[in-house]
Amino acid sequence: MTGNTRITIHPSFDVLAAATASRLITRLLDVQGERGEATVVLTGGSVGIAALSAVAQSPARLAVDWSRVNFWWSDERFVAADSPDRNAGQAAAALLDHVDVDPARVHAMAAADVIPDLSDAVSDYAGRLAAAARREWENDDDAPGEQVPAVPRFDVLLLGIGPDAHIASLFPEMAGIRAEGAPVVGVTDSPKPPPSRVSLTLETINSAEEIWLVAAGSDKAAAVGLGLAGANPVQVPASGARGRVKTLWLIDQDAAAELPADLIRGEKE
Repeated sequence: MTGNTRITIHPSFDVLAAATASRLITRLLDVQGERGEATVVLTGGSVGIAALSAVAQSPARLAVDWSRVNFWWSDERFVAADSPDRNAGQAAAALLDHVDVDPARVHAMAAADVIPDLSDAVSDYAGRLAAAARREWENDDDAPGEQVPAVPRFDVLLLGIGPDAHIASLFPEMAGIRAEGAPVVGVTDSPKPPPSRVSLTLETINSAEEIWLVAAGSDKAAAVGLGLAGANPVQVPASGARGRVKTLWLIDQDAAAELPADLIRGEKE
């Protein structure tokens, strides 16, 4: 576990979701106070969507200028736009439909009935990331160097963790987790349905200022334990997620069941 990694253990799923929501609101307010706008990368999964619902229900959400929050996604199921499996649709129902977002700042990955070819959908998202990065770079007088980054600044990137320790749609031992030199990758053989997906690569994920890995349930305990033990990311993708400034593991008591006592001492909330 690296020096910028912190583990916070919550007593239950509901407390974890509520605490993650509160933490996200605070982080967005802090970033908007510094830069005027903020960027968050959303995830799917039960905890991720529950946290977004908790944001929508929190009175503190009114302090955030949602029209100046940029939304991206870490991955998406390559299905029709109206499919209930879409992470973007779930996020809209949980939060985005309930706050005053700017539609131009909501960057969902393409649906299969909008861009039918998976490789074209991957190129589309990579292109939109690059365009946003260029706009950001051109408007930043303090931007370092002359090299335009491939992706914009991500202030917070949320990730769920699968029982197999996958993150986004990067699965153990598969091509996606090995991808290098590209911001986005297509997945055609996901071990969990649907088989086709679009995902940020690990390189892109790790460009985020802060990465928050959220997990709940005893079925995630082994994945959390291996991820925090520093296993090889090819076998344990969650272990490879490291934010540039901070990496937070936000987990419930059940997901922490296989962590050694010396690792979690003093980390409970």
